[in-house]
Amino acid sequence: MTKILIFFLFLVAAIQVIKPIGWPGLKQRKDAWKLVAGVVVITFASVVLTALFQGL
Repeated sequence: MTKILIFFLFLVAAIQVIKPIGWPGLKQRKDAWKLVAGVVVITFASVVLTALFQGL
C-alpha cells in the first residue's frame, strides 16, 4: 500500500512540473517540491512504523 501511495505522489509531482495542477498550494511549477517532501515524510514514517512493529 505504501509503495502505491509513494508512486502516486511521485506521479503527481511529475505532472506538477509539466503542468501545474492548480490545487491550493500547488499553483506554480516550482511547488512540486512540496509533493516530493510529502513522499519523503511518508517513506520515513513507513520505515519507522515497520521497524517498531517488527519486534512484536
